[in-house]
Amino acid sequence: MAEARRRGAELEQAILRAAAAELETSGYAGMTMDKVAQRAGTNKNAIYRRWPQRAALGIAAYKFLASARTPAPDTGSLRGDALELLRQANATWSSPRGAILRDLLAAAADEPALLDLLREQAGGGAMNAAWFTSLSRAVARGEAPPEAVQPRVAALPMMLLRGEYALRGVPSVSDETLVEIVDEIFLPLVRGRGVAA
Repeated sequence: MAEARRRGAELEQAILRAAAAELETSGYAGMTMDKVAQRAGTNKNAIYRRWPQRAALGIAAYKFLASARTPAPDTGSLRGDALELLRQANATWSSPRGAILRDLLAAAADEPALLDLLREQAGGGAMNAAWFTSLSRAVARGEAPPEAVQPRVAALPMMLLRGEYALRGVPSVSDETLVEIVDEIFLPLVRGRGVAA
């Protein structure tokens, strides 16, 4: 008896699983539409209809890999939450999954479409939501002024952590650096948001 033909969401999930597996085994540079199609048990046309370029599939596959996120921590303090969020991100970025992201970033230099897609992913998602949740909790506890709950403030710690990886080329950022980001930059910024000019 022949296997039923997959369509829609079922086929899309099979393709994403296959592409994610290719990223893990071959990296972005080794991920081809042929390999993904073979692994997913489909043809390249089915992939190209959903992701017209390899860059789009690479980002979608990375997002699929990274989709299992931990909810925003609730340590009882903004400092504790911020450190936990940075520690989670640091652990991810220094893991094999982080190596995939670094591989995608390196490829972006030669593939502008990939860089655009990576920027789109960096603009939102579960991690940004976790920072907003932590800031909102801090406002409710009286630790932060309401003016601190805004996109650039929420994004700053992660941007600084990314900068450590990108500019210093380190495989992992020290906990001392994470504490500096929180204590010397993020918390003073948050507390200063409500101060009148």
